[in-house]
Amino acid sequence: MSARFEEIDWRPTAMGDISLRRRRDPVSGDDVYEVKLGDEFLMSSLFTAGETALTRLGLAKLPGTGLHELDVAVGGLGLGYTAQAALDDPRVRSLTVVEALGEVIDWHKRGLVPLGARLTSDTRCRLVQGDFFAMVGDSRGLDPQTPDRRFHAILLDIDHSPRQVLHPRHAALYQPAGMRALAHRLHPGGVFALWSNDPPDEEFNSVLTEVFTESEAHVVNFDNPLQGGTAANTVYVAKRETGTGLRLK
Repeated sequence: MSARFEEIDWRPTAMGDISLRRRRDPVSGDDVYEVKLGDEFLMSSLFTAGETALTRLGLAKLPGTGLHELDVAVGGLGLGYTAQAALDDPRVRSLTVVEALGEVIDWHKRGLVPLGARLTSDTRCRLVQGDFFAMVGDSRGLDPQTPDRRFHAILLDIDHSPRQVLHPRHAALYQPAGMRALAHRLHPGGVFALWSNDPPDEEFNSVLTEVFTESEAHVVNFDNPLQGGTAANTVYVAKRETGTGLRLK
């Protein structure tokens, strides 16, 4: 059994000091992994319903039942639950995960987090260090190996919400011009899905409606043992115009 509390890693980064901690849950006895940026909690393995729902709800909007026909990009690696949910879908052919902090990628490669070995050993999955927000608008796009590559789905889980961003430069993505640039990275009929810690935001949903042909906000409820009740996240799912149809091959 692990110690009651352990700071597994701590690193200074351009965004602030980031740390990976493990503590033993006093009720279940399970290990809980937590990531902090400075004094702010970014994520916890105790709360993963929203991350997995992001993938499930996003990929559910795509047609196709065959094996290995979808190319997916994820913005934000974190503890890996969004990425692993994508790999659990047998339709996924390739997964490109863009993460700004090399330290977080290193945690996975060293097996310091529970899903690290699974993600790094799956040949469909590639971890790319880069600034997702800058890459969306760059001519090369989200895959440095294939300039201007398009994806069937882009799943984003980096900021707390479109209004609560980790860095001021992220805010531009959530405006119409930013969403149009992101839509350009999708195949016709492709899907963009976003995790948010805030309730549904009508202003942001209007932005999605302006850019995409379909848009909806899903409220994801889950147990919150720390507060003795339930909590909720929001998952936005938007679909690009079909055009000539979803290009799967």
